[in-house]
Amino acid sequence: MRRAILSFTAVAAAVIGGGADWPQFRGADTSSVSTDTNVPTTITDNIAWSADLPGRGLSGPIVVGGKVFLSASSGYQQDRLHVLCFDARTGKKLWERQFWATGRTLCHPKMCNATPTPASDGKRVFAFFSSNDVICLDLDGNLQWFRGMTHDYPNASNSLGMASSPVVAEETLIVPVENLSESFTAGLDVATGMNRWKLDRPLLDNWTSPSLLPGKSRDEDLVVLQSGKGLVALKPYTGYEAWRYNAGAGTIPSSAQSAGRLYVPANGLTALDPASAGKAPHVLWQSNKLGPATATPLVMGDRVYNLNGSGVLACADVKEGLVLWQLRLQVTLGEKASRGAFTSSPVAANGHLYFFNEDGVAMVVKGGETGEIVGSHDFAETILATPAIADGALYIRSDKHLWRIGK
Repeated sequence: MRRAILSFTAVAAAVIGGGADWPQFRGADTSSVSTDTNVPTTITDNIAWSADLPGRGLSGPIVVGGKVFLSASSGYQQDRLHVLCFDARTGKKLWERQFWATGRTLCHPKMCNATPTPASDGKRVFAFFSSNDVICLDLDGNLQWFRGMTHDYPNASNSLGMASSPVVAEETLIVPVENLSESFTAGLDVATGMNRWKLDRPLLDNWTSPSLLPGKSRDEDLVVLQSGKGLVALKPYTGYEAWRYNAGAGTIPSSAQSAGRLYVPANGLTALDPASAGKAPHVLWQSNKLGPATATPLVMGDRVYNLNGSGVLACADVKEGLVLWQLRLQVTLGEKASRGAFTSSPVAANGHLYFFNEDGVAMVVKGGETGEIVGSHDFAETILATPAIADGALYIRSDKHLWRIGK
């Protein structure tokens, strides 16, 4: 039988070209940048709707076919798993499915079982939880398969909780389960949930998510895994290793990709030009002035943007890594000055970057030559999740609510 493989490059082109969907963490191509030109930069006057949520979640929303999907977890032990679907236009809840966790639900108090962001191939939604449960539903909420990976790999656990988000590439769901005990990343068949491949990974706690690296052709598309031991680039369908970069990298912020290059949280920030198969990537530059804290860096145009642990945003030239300007992300709303920590990663569209700190304060930054905060809003709820951009709107979630910004 002829094997049908759908290139994630083609999926990203179709999705982004239509300006419609945001099917996984950091968008279709994991760049965090949307080509949508209609996303509002004023938040307060553009809140279209909000919806109540049944449980906690650091997982970001995804948007597919006019529907918003996200996960949540509830219960004293965070062992009740929720997958929810809302109408993107009205905010009406279309369906909710609940399941019991089959693996360990122990997490750091700041985290919860529903920390990884779901992913979609356009026909299915895949919700992955810290308990190593993977749930596959169709877009109407019908269960396709459920896999409790702790059953197959009983020692795979992290006492602080899992946070890596899965990605879809070439009919394969790449699921990182990296920890100190039984560390691996698996490539699952999207139709069955069974392993296409399984790669043993360094015995290190790791909360980074895979990056997609589009090649010049489908055969050159790669998925890049990051850990404290460095990077490895794999063929999504087979798990075949194309190249490896052995310098240590961060275990919380993920690598950013743009125009075929990778920007890795290593030695501050390292820009890599991936070489041909079997060869290590070429280091273009390194800058210890651009080391990220928790939020993943973002590349928009010819600028790379990095947020450090002090809430200072740095903008640098992608060619040489030279810092062009810095901006402290701080606003005063009424009598309240907010410069809180940032757990969520920024997203961008039409020359603007959108940041959300843990206090629930949104800041819209105009990128480019100088950098300027042009909009802000206090949601008055803790926000830890990375937002999504689709259909001229921004989708944001806290533990209690999901919002659409954009009328």
